[in-house]
Amino acid sequence: MRNSSCREFMCLSVDRNQHSGRQAAGSPGQSMLSEPMSNLAMAYGSSLATQGKEMMDKNLDRFIPISKLKYYFAVDTLYVGKKLGLLVFPYMHENWEVSYQQDTPVAPRFDVNAPDLYIPAMGFITYVLVAGLALGTQNRFTPELLGVHASSALVWLIMEVLAVLLSLYLVTVSTDLTTIDLLAFAGYKYVGMIVGLVAGLMFGRPAYYLSLLWCCAAIFVFMTRTLRLKLLSEAAAEGKLVRVARNQLRMYLTMCIAAAQPVFMYWFTYHLIR
Repeated sequence: MRNSSCREFMCLSVDRNQHSGRQAAGSPGQSMLSEPMSNLAMAYGSSLATQGKEMMDKNLDRFIPISKLKYYFAVDTLYVGKKLGLLVFPYMHENWEVSYQQDTPVAPRFDVNAPDLYIPAMGFITYVLVAGLALGTQNRFTPELLGVHASSALVWLIMEVLAVLLSLYLVTVSTDLTTIDLLAFAGYKYVGMIVGLVAGLMFGRPAYYLSLLWCCAAIFVFMTRTLRLKLLSEAAAEGKLVRVARNQLRMYLTMCIAAAQPVFMYWFTYHLIR
Protein backbone atom coordinates (compact mmCIF):
# COMPACT_ATOMS: atom_id res chain seq x y z
CA MET A 1 0.00 0.00 0.00
CA ARG A 2 2.77 2.38 0.87
CA ASN A 3 4.65 1.58 -2.33
CA SER A 4 1.57 2.15 -4.48
CA SER A 5 0.83 5.46 -2.73
CA CYS A 6 4.36 6.63 -3.28
CA ARG A 7 4.18 5.66 -6.90
CA GLU A 8 0.91 7.58 -7.37
CA PHE A 9 2.38 10.64 -5.64
CA MET A 10 5.46 10.52 -7.83
CA CYS A 11 3.33 10.22 -10.96
CA LEU A 12 1.24 13.20 -9.97
CA SER A 13 4.36 15.25 -9.30
CA VAL A 14 5.82 14.34 -12.69
CA ASP A 15 2.56 15.25 -14.44
CA ARG A 16 2.44 18.60 -12.67
CA ASN A 17 6.05 19.33 -13.56
CA GLN A 18 5.42 18.44 -17.19
CA HIS A 19 2.27 20.58 -17.31
CA SER A 20 4.04 23.57 -15.77
CA GLY A 21 6.91 23.06 -18.20
CA ARG A 22 4.55 23.13 -21.12
CA GLN A 23 2.98 26.34 -19.80
CA ALA A 24 6.41 27.88 -19.36
CA ALA A 25 7.38 26.81 -22.83
CA GLY A 26 4.20 28.23 -24.30
CA SER A 27 4.32 31.63 -22.57
CA PRO A 28 7.21 33.13 -24.61
CA GLY A 29 5.39 32.37 -27.84
CA GLN A 30 2.17 33.82 -26.56
CA SER A 31 3.94 36.98 -25.37
CA MET A 32 5.69 37.29 -28.71
CA LEU A 33 2.32 37.11 -30.46
CA SER A 34 0.40 39.30 -28.03
CA GLU A 35 2.86 42.20 -27.89
CA PRO A 36 2.79 43.00 -31.67
CA MET A 37 -0.99 42.66 -31.70
CA SER A 38 -1.40 45.06 -28.79
CA ASN A 39 1.02 47.55 -30.37
CA LEU A 40 -0.85 47.30 -33.66
CA ALA A 41 -4.19 47.88 -31.91
CA MET A 42 -2.81 50.90 -30.07
CA ALA A 43 -1.39 52.38 -33.27
CA TYR A 44 -4.66 51.76 -35.13
CA GLY A 45 -6.68 53.35 -32.32
CA SER A 46 -4.39 56.37 -32.25
CA SER A 47 -4.72 56.75 -36.02
CA LEU A 48 -8.52 56.58 -35.80
CA ALA A 49 -8.56 59.18 -33.00
CA THR A 50 -6.36 61.54 -35.04
CA GLN A 51 -8.51 61.16 -38.15
CA GLY A 52 -11.68 61.69 -36.13
CA LYS A 53 -10.28 64.85 -34.54
CA GLU A 54 -9.25 66.25 -37.93
CA MET A 55 -12.66 65.46 -39.43
CA MET A 56 -14.49 67.03 -36.47
CA ASP A 57 -12.33 70.18 -36.64
CA LYS A 58 -12.93 70.48 -40.38
CA ASN A 59 -16.71 70.07 -40.12
CA LEU A 60 -16.92 72.26 -37.03
CA ASP A 61 -15.00 75.06 -38.73
CA ARG A 62 -17.36 74.78 -41.69
CA PHE A 63 -20.42 75.59 -39.57
CA ILE A 64 -18.81 77.51 -36.70
CA PRO A 65 -15.78 79.54 -37.86
CA ILE A 66 -13.58 79.01 -34.83
CA SER A 67 -10.66 80.92 -36.35
CA LYS A 68 -12.89 83.95 -36.94
CA LEU A 69 -14.38 83.75 -33.46
CA LYS A 70 -10.90 84.01 -31.98
CA TYR A 71 -10.55 87.40 -33.68
CA TYR A 72 -13.71 88.72 -32.03
CA PHE A 73 -12.54 87.64 -28.58
CA ALA A 74 -9.03 89.11 -28.96
CA VAL A 75 -9.60 91.85 -26.38
CA ASP A 76 -7.84 93.15 -23.29
CA THR A 77 -8.81 95.22 -20.27
CA LEU A 78 -7.87 98.51 -21.91
CA TYR A 79 -10.03 97.81 -24.94
CA VAL A 80 -13.02 96.78 -22.82
CA GLY A 81 -12.79 100.00 -20.80
CA LYS A 82 -12.53 102.18 -23.92
CA LYS A 83 -15.35 100.34 -25.66
CA LEU A 84 -17.70 100.66 -22.70
CA GLY A 85 -16.92 104.37 -22.55
CA LEU A 86 -17.60 104.68 -26.28
CA LEU A 87 -20.95 102.89 -25.93
CA VAL A 88 -22.08 105.24 -23.14
CA PHE A 89 -20.40 108.46 -24.38
CA PRO A 90 -20.12 108.27 -28.18
CA TYR A 91 -20.70 111.96 -28.83
CA MET A 92 -17.08 113.16 -28.68
CA HIS A 93 -15.63 110.30 -30.73
CA GLU A 94 -14.50 111.43 -34.19
CA ASN A 95 -12.76 108.61 -36.07
CA TRP A 96 -15.15 105.68 -36.54
CA GLU A 97 -13.23 103.78 -39.22
CA VAL A 98 -11.78 100.36 -38.47
CA SER A 99 -8.01 100.13 -38.92
CA TYR A 100 -6.64 97.60 -41.42
CA GLN A 101 -3.28 95.90 -41.76
CA GLN A 102 -2.58 94.26 -45.12
CA ASP A 103 -6.29 94.20 -46.07
CA THR A 104 -7.13 92.54 -42.75
CA PRO A 105 -8.83 94.38 -39.88
CA VAL A 106 -6.65 94.61 -36.81
CA ALA A 107 -7.65 92.79 -33.64
CA PRO A 108 -10.14 94.57 -31.35
CA ARG A 109 -7.54 95.11 -28.64
CA PHE A 110 -5.66 97.38 -31.06
CA ASP A 111 -8.66 99.36 -32.35
CA VAL A 112 -11.63 100.51 -30.29
CA ASN A 113 -13.76 100.75 -33.47
CA ALA A 114 -13.43 97.03 -34.23
CA PRO A 115 -16.45 94.89 -33.31
CA ASP A 116 -16.03 92.19 -30.66
CA LEU A 117 -18.12 89.46 -29.11
CA TYR A 118 -16.67 89.62 -25.60
CA ILE A 119 -18.73 92.63 -24.47
CA PRO A 120 -22.00 91.34 -26.02
CA ALA A 121 -21.51 87.89 -24.46
CA MET A 122 -20.65 89.27 -21.02
CA GLY A 123 -23.44 91.84 -21.38
CA PHE A 124 -26.00 89.14 -22.09
CA ILE A 125 -24.91 87.07 -19.08
CA THR A 126 -24.86 90.14 -16.83
CA TYR A 127 -28.31 91.18 -18.04
CA VAL A 128 -29.71 87.77 -17.09
CA LEU A 129 -28.11 88.00 -13.63
CA VAL A 130 -29.38 91.54 -13.05
CA ALA A 131 -32.84 90.50 -14.24
CA GLY A 132 -32.78 87.69 -11.68
CA LEU A 133 -31.77 90.18 -8.99
CA ALA A 134 -34.61 92.51 -9.98
CA LEU A 135 -37.11 89.67 -9.88
CA GLY A 136 -35.78 88.62 -6.49
CA THR A 137 -36.29 92.09 -5.01
CA GLN A 138 -39.93 91.89 -6.13
CA ASN A 139 -40.43 88.36 -4.74
CA ARG A 140 -41.11 87.10 -8.27
CA PHE A 141 -37.95 85.09 -8.84
CA THR A 142 -38.25 81.54 -10.11
CA PRO A 143 -35.73 79.59 -12.19
CA GLU A 144 -38.37 79.07 -14.86
CA LEU A 145 -39.10 82.80 -15.15
CA LEU A 146 -35.40 83.61 -15.34
CA GLY A 147 -35.02 80.99 -18.07
CA VAL A 148 -37.88 82.59 -19.99
CA HIS A 149 -36.16 85.99 -19.81
CA ALA A 150 -32.83 84.56 -21.00
CA SER A 151 -34.30 82.47 -23.83
CA SER A 152 -36.58 85.26 -25.07
CA ALA A 153 -33.70 87.76 -25.13
CA LEU A 154 -31.54 85.29 -27.06
CA VAL A 155 -34.28 84.42 -29.54
CA TRP A 156 -35.07 88.06 -30.23
CA LEU A 157 -31.37 88.79 -30.72
CA ILE A 158 -31.13 86.05 -33.34
CA MET A 159 -34.33 87.21 -35.03
CA GLU A 160 -32.99 90.76 -35.12
CA VAL A 161 -29.79 89.64 -36.86
CA LEU A 162 -31.77 87.52 -39.35
CA ALA A 163 -34.08 90.48 -40.10
CA VAL A 164 -31.07 92.72 -40.79
CA LEU A 165 -29.54 90.09 -43.08
CA LEU A 166 -32.82 89.79 -44.97
CA SER A 167 -33.07 93.57 -45.30
CA LEU A 168 -29.53 93.79 -46.65
CA TYR A 169 -30.38 91.10 -49.19
CA LEU A 170 -33.60 92.80 -50.29
CA VAL A 171 -31.95 96.20 -50.62
CA THR A 172 -29.00 94.55 -52.44
CA VAL A 173 -26.40 96.29 -50.32
CA SER A 174 -22.80 95.32 -50.92
CA THR A 175 -21.00 95.48 -47.58
CA ASP A 176 -18.22 93.77 -45.71
CA LEU A 177 -20.47 93.26 -42.69
CA THR A 178 -20.61 89.63 -41.62
CA THR A 179 -23.20 87.83 -39.55
CA ILE A 180 -20.86 87.91 -36.57
CA ASP A 181 -20.43 91.67 -36.99
CA LEU A 182 -24.19 92.14 -36.87
CA LEU A 183 -24.41 89.88 -33.83
CA ALA A 184 -21.75 91.98 -32.10
CA PHE A 185 -23.44 95.30 -32.91
CA ALA A 186 -26.84 94.00 -31.82
CA GLY A 187 -25.36 92.75 -28.55
CA TYR A 188 -23.96 96.12 -27.54
CA LYS A 189 -27.39 97.27 -26.37
CA TYR A 190 -27.08 95.02 -23.30
CA VAL A 191 -24.63 97.54 -21.84
CA GLY A 192 -27.28 100.27 -21.77
CA MET A 193 -29.89 97.83 -20.48
CA ILE A 194 -27.66 96.91 -17.55
CA VAL A 195 -26.96 100.56 -16.74
CA GLY A 196 -30.69 101.32 -16.73
CA LEU A 197 -31.57 98.31 -14.57
CA VAL A 198 -28.84 98.97 -12.01
CA ALA A 199 -29.83 102.64 -11.76
CA GLY A 200 -33.46 101.67 -11.33
CA LEU A 201 -32.70 99.09 -8.65
CA MET A 202 -30.54 101.53 -6.70
CA PHE A 203 -32.44 104.81 -7.08
CA GLY A 204 -35.93 103.94 -8.29
CA ARG A 205 -37.93 104.32 -11.47
CA PRO A 206 -36.99 107.97 -12.26
CA ALA A 207 -33.31 107.03 -12.30
CA TYR A 208 -34.14 104.09 -14.55
CA TYR A 209 -35.88 106.31 -17.10
CA LEU A 210 -33.15 108.95 -17.08
CA SER A 211 -30.26 106.49 -17.42
CA LEU A 212 -32.07 104.38 -20.01
CA LEU A 213 -32.90 107.48 -22.03
CA TRP A 214 -29.24 108.48 -22.05
CA CYS A 215 -28.11 104.99 -23.04
CA CYS A 216 -30.78 104.76 -25.78
CA ALA A 217 -29.56 108.01 -27.31
CA ALA A 218 -25.95 106.81 -26.99
CA ILE A 219 -26.58 103.47 -28.71
CA PHE A 220 -28.55 105.24 -31.46
CA VAL A 221 -25.61 107.54 -32.18
CA PHE A 222 -23.13 104.67 -31.96
CA MET A 223 -25.06 102.43 -34.36
CA THR A 224 -25.75 105.24 -36.82
CA ARG A 225 -22.14 106.36 -37.09
CA THR A 226 -20.78 102.83 -37.19
CA LEU A 227 -23.19 101.26 -39.67
CA ARG A 228 -23.20 104.34 -41.92
CA LEU A 229 -19.59 103.69 -42.83
CA LYS A 230 -20.19 99.98 -43.29
CA LEU A 231 -23.26 100.30 -45.48
CA LEU A 232 -21.98 103.19 -47.61
CA SER A 233 -18.50 101.77 -48.18
CA GLU A 234 -19.32 100.47 -51.69
CA ALA A 235 -21.29 103.50 -52.84
CA ALA A 236 -18.34 105.26 -54.48
CA ALA A 237 -18.02 102.54 -57.13
CA GLU A 238 -21.58 103.03 -58.41
CA GLY A 239 -22.99 105.53 -60.86
CA LYS A 240 -24.39 108.83 -59.66
CA LEU A 241 -28.10 108.04 -60.09
CA VAL A 242 -27.75 104.54 -58.66
CA ARG A 243 -25.63 105.86 -55.82
CA VAL A 244 -28.21 108.49 -54.83
CA ALA A 245 -31.12 106.01 -54.85
CA ARG A 246 -29.28 103.30 -52.99
CA ASN A 247 -27.78 105.75 -50.52
CA GLN A 248 -31.27 106.72 -49.46
CA LEU A 249 -32.20 103.07 -48.93
CA ARG A 250 -28.99 102.47 -47.03
CA MET A 251 -29.55 105.49 -44.81
CA TYR A 252 -33.12 104.40 -44.11
CA LEU A 253 -31.90 100.91 -43.26
CA THR A 254 -29.20 102.32 -40.99
CA MET A 255 -31.69 104.51 -39.17
CA CYS A 256 -34.12 101.61 -38.76
CA ILE A 257 -31.45 99.35 -37.28
CA ALA A 258 -30.29 102.09 -34.93
CA ALA A 259 -33.85 103.02 -33.91
CA ALA A 260 -34.68 99.38 -33.13
CA GLN A 261 -32.07 99.25 -30.37
CA PRO A 262 -33.85 101.64 -27.92
CA VAL A 263 -37.12 99.77 -28.54
CA PHE A 264 -35.54 96.46 -27.52
CA MET A 265 -33.78 98.08 -24.57
CA TYR A 266 -37.03 99.41 -23.15
CA TRP A 267 -39.01 96.27 -23.95
CA PHE A 268 -36.63 93.95 -22.08
CA THR A 269 -36.21 96.13 -18.99
CA TYR A 270 -39.35 98.17 -18.16
CA HIS A 271 -41.18 95.27 -16.46
CA LEU A 272 -38.20 94.57 -14.18
CA ILE A 273 -38.39 97.94 -12.41
CA ARG A 274 -41.34 98.58 -10.10
